[in-house]
Amino acid sequence: MNKVFLIGNVVRKPENRVTASGVSFTSFTLAINRNYKKEDGSKDTDFINCVSWRNLADTIYKYCDKGSRIGIEGRLQTRSYDAQDGNKKYVTEVLAENMEFLNTKKETTAENTAKVTENTAEVDPYEALGQEVEITDVDLPF
Repeated sequence: MNKVFLIGNVVRKPENRVTASGVSFTSFTLAINRNYKKEDGSKDTDFINCVSWRNLADTIYKYCDKGSRIGIEGRLQTRSYDAQDGNKKYVTEVLAENMEFLNTKKETTAENTAKVTENTAEVDPYEALGQEVEITDVDLPF
């Protein structure tokens, strides 16, 4: 039996390509924290290369971005190719067969924004202007 279940964050925007016969595929990497902490309190992270084909590939490329948290069900596969230097290279990756979104695009954007603001001084732009902000139903995105 060859079955893999992974939950992790997409490391960078997935790359979508098309084969010579017109079949689309998407390559992406998941960052997955290990369950244990090292002596210094930090956790190691594994970076797992994944590939998906056809409709799933198109979905992952369209809706996943850096930081998206997804769950993958698939299988482990190994392939080889001849590199430009003449040596044979081996690649092990997860062939994603099913995927589930574990956060929304809005949550992913908010998390990325929060990470950026952690490293900058927090300034309330309305306080600087001396204005109060009133939130109405018109301002809501839903």
